Amino acid sequence: MSEVIYNRIAMLRAERGISRRELAEALGVHYQTVGYLERGEFSPSLHLALRLSRYFEVPVEVLFSIDPFPRIGAASNADAQRSA
Repeated sequence: MSEVIYNRIAMLRAERGISRRELAEALGVHYQTVGYLERGEFSPSLHLALRLSRYFEVPVEVLFSIDPFPRIGAASNADAQRSA
C-alpha cells in the first residue's frame, strides 16, 4: 500500500489563475500529469516537487504533506475563536 501525498497544487494554481496546461508547460510535464498530481493519483519525484515549489515560490511543505491539510474555513474559524 502506498502512502497518500496531499497537496495544494490546485488551490495555488486557481489563486494565480494558471491553467493545468500552463503549469505543465512551465514544468516540462504533460498537462495530465498535473491533474494526476492534484487528485493524488501520482506522487511527484523529489525533483518535480522542488520544481513546483520554486514555480509557486513557496516552501515545499506548503505544497505537500503526508497529513491532510486543514480546511481553510476551519483554520479561519479556529483563529476567530481564539481571538474572541
